[in-house]
Amino acid sequence: MSNLSVSIVTDPAHWNDSLRALPYAHILQTWEWGEFKRDTTGWEPLRLAFVRDGVTVAMASTGIRRVGPFTMMYAPKGPVLDYNDQGLCEQVLGYLETTAQHHRAVWLKIDPDVPLATGIPGESDDLPQPAGAALISRLKRTGWRFSPDQVQFRNTIKIDLTQSEEALLARMSQNTRRKVRVAEREGVTVRPATVNDLPALYALYKETGARDNFLVRPEWYYEQAWRRFMDAGLAHALIAEVNGKAIAHVILFHFGKTCWYFYGASSNEERQRMPNYLLQWEAMRWAKAQGYETYDLWGAPDVFDESDSLWGVYNFKRGFRGTVVRHVGAWDYAPSPLRYSAYTSAWPRLRSALRRLARR
Repeated sequence: MSNLSVSIVTDPAHWNDSLRALPYAHILQTWEWGEFKRDTTGWEPLRLAFVRDGVTVAMASTGIRRVGPFTMMYAPKGPVLDYNDQGLCEQVLGYLETTAQHHRAVWLKIDPDVPLATGIPGESDDLPQPAGAALISRLKRTGWRFSPDQVQFRNTIKIDLTQSEEALLARMSQNTRRKVRVAEREGVTVRPATVNDLPALYALYKETGARDNFLVRPEWYYEQAWRRFMDAGLAHALIAEVNGKAIAHVILFHFGKTCWYFYGASSNEERQRMPNYLLQWEAMRWAKAQGYETYDLWGAPDVFDESDSLWGVYNFKRGFRGTVVRHVGAWDYAPSPLRYSAYTSAWPRLRSALRRLARR
């Protein structure tokens, strides 16, 4: 690799400090996320730094995991680099391909936080993004496949926090802005949470999962995630209360220039007081005050109509009037197409078995 050296990073502070300076840096590429996934789901992190002329120009925290006879590799929201630099992109992806071959991986999955387009498909704000289009062209040319297993949300809504608070409020839909005011008028208050609130946060999250029919992992899993990132200064939680009783919460993860709304929950009681609207507004205010430039609402539909399972959540989020961002999504590199085909046919059964184990 001409004038590009590669090393394994073993120092947490060096990893995060170098990562923070790169374009497309993401919380899922931090040191803490790699440790969390190792401890909870068995993904062993391999942290690679790519250095050119003494400067770190790319990084990839890639988890490695064996399930039965299969070895898988996954760089969540990575690799991280300037995707406008086509030569660098070529070198980094080539190195990762060689690494996957060395580990005899069934697949190497990447899903860098690179936009393919912004706006809603087919509408006036639908704007293609050259870096994303160039990346997909390179992946297709070298045998990568659009993954049947999209682990992260492909699309999201991002809010520009460099605006004033007045501008952020004015940009909201009239209905959303009204519901923020309803919550304030109805006596909802918002306070920061601490690690002592983790049991209450989980109780609300479990209640929400039962109501909205999504999978809720065991309490120890969220205890690990939330406590670890709060202790590291990479997560912040807010609780909405009425008369001192917790009725809703949000948990924010933050790194680099971005604050993500990762988790949210609400009680079956007091929903008419609209606590979720006030929580989102206070979360944006907090992120802006901390100097973050973008608030990522973390998740939007793949298909922008009512057939998509995220449509209801999307209706809530779009009232805050952010920009829809559609990413390149997850792509798989398969050193052995035959082994990849065998794995993809067996994976649904393996995944069901793993989920049954997780519930126990």
